[in-house]
Amino acid sequence: MTTTLDHQGCCIAFDRRGAGPPVLLVQGVGVHGAGWKPQVDDLAARFTCVTFDHRGIGRSQPPGSGVSVEQMADDGLAVLAEAGCDSAHVVGHSLGGLVALRMAAVARSRVRSLALLCTFACGRDAAPPTRRMILLGLGSRVGTRRMRRRAFLRLVMPVPALENRNLDELAVELEAVFGHDLADQPPVVAQQLRAMRRFDARPGLPALAGIPAVVVAGAHDPIAPPAAGRRLAAAIPGARYEEFADASHGLPIQHRARVNQMLLEHLRNAERQWDRRPQSAPVSTPVAAPAGTPAP
Repeated sequence: MTTTLDHQGCCIAFDRRGAGPPVLLVQGVGVHGAGWKPQVDDLAARFTCVTFDHRGIGRSQPPGSGVSVEQMADDGLAVLAEAGCDSAHVVGHSLGGLVALRMAAVARSRVRSLALLCTFACGRDAAPPTRRMILLGLGSRVGTRRMRRRAFLRLVMPVPALENRNLDELAVELEAVFGHDLADQPPVVAQQLRAMRRFDARPGLPALAGIPAVVVAGAHDPIAPPAAGRRLAAAIPGARYEEFADASHGLPIQHRARVNQMLLEHLRNAERQWDRRPQSAPVSTPVAAPAGTPAP
């Protein structure tokens, strides 16, 4: 069911599907909320899945008060409130991982657990300027439309996964997941990338002790390298790290079944911990937001 929320200059569109404990799924750069369909299709039998379009993406227009990780986290919290969820497990991919970390930092009592896919603790760690990253990044922005689509596919899928595939058909298939032709990027992407580069969650990670967290990386990911995932997991006390040897940045799409099974296990275990928390004491103490950033 699609609902809209007027929040700080943007009409934010979100969807709610399924039944059970709430899960908020947060997308990365240039992807609409429906990009989580491969996960929602499996999770919705046991969980209430809430997805939303970031401001300036898809149905959430106009960008409104500005694009920052802090604002996107505030949007996510507002979506949860509008959906009637006091708290939720939060799953974030790439930029969405930074948004999830921000949500946990400023509204810890509303985050039941964290699942951080293909992401990093500091936005400057994203897409390091290796030769491969530079070539693929340029290829996805210059040349014919067909060339740009194929370069984008090589950004999100490892080479072996593309062998013996009709790349034109695959690009059309993924268009529905990403919400746009792979040859194009939504205009707000440049703002999202700047917001990502400016954000650093590292100072607040030790304070997330006690929140069940799993960090997942793809061994061939040029955007969120495994080393960044390992550093992130090591910085969150008690976090678990998993690495898919044959995956890249499109891990949730390429390995849908394996990722969804891992998420189901993580969410079930985290929900049991949530149910066992002391009811007579405060759930947690929110971490104060840095000066000059919007409060939830």
